[in-house]
Amino acid sequence: MKWLNKNTVWYIAVIVLITVGFVGCSKREEYKKTEINVFLAASLDNVIMDLTEKFNEENPDIKINLNADSSATLLTQIKEGASCDIFFSAAQNQMNELEEEHLIKEGTRRDVLNNQVVVVTLKNSNTKVTGLSDIEKAESIALAGANVPVGKYTREALINIGKLEKVEDASKITTKAISEKLRITEISEQDNVSKVLSAVLEQSCEVGTTYYSDTYGYEEKLDVLEYVSYELTGDVIYPAARIVNEEADEAQDRAA
Repeated sequence: MKWLNKNTVWYIAVIVLITVGFVGCSKREEYKKTEINVFLAASLDNVIMDLTEKFNEENPDIKINLNADSSATLLTQIKEGASCDIFFSAAQNQMNELEEEHLIKEGTRRDVLNNQVVVVTLKNSNTKVTGLSDIEKAESIALAGANVPVGKYTREALINIGKLEKVEDASKITTKAISEKLRITEISEQDNVSKVLSAVLEQSCEVGTTYYSDTYGYEEKLDVLEYVSYELTGDVIYPAARIVNEEADEAQDRAA
């Protein structure tokens, strides 16, 4: 089932915010002027920025600081003590690790949406690639690193269609190993999905694998060559939760 599409992305994102209690109290006047820090998977950047603007129309006293990057990078920042109030992850592993270390506020974790891996190219690129099954036809590929959720999902899909050998942990497959196996001379490894997208949009790479949500706003510039089946990747679940923030005062905690 594809939960996310371009016509409903706004509604999905609104549900996301309501689900994790981001909308806050019903009485706006109870808020004091404060700010909260939201760490989000880069694939949600455009949607969350739009929603932040809408949120601030109703709650002008709450400043929302957004930090968008790969879920793995955000996990490291949180574990190292970065001030974070809410975390939207692109995979369960990062959230599991935070929960194991008691860095999530109890009872706030929710699975909020299911994304989908896609193979994209610039419109009129004249690529011979139709999807993962013949991705080796590309002269250059933008691929997220193995520790980035979309990079791991892509590797799992390539294993499941027989392009890569089966391993216990797909995140252990290096970009170099993929290049050698598929005989692709140029694979540009990227830190997160936004950089994968930029590589395709800037024509430095012929194709790339990213999330369906990343195509939001770029419909006139990108062609989606393949919506990768959940049978190949598994569900691409995004969990969200409140993070234990020892630096937050009462106003900040209440707003979060």
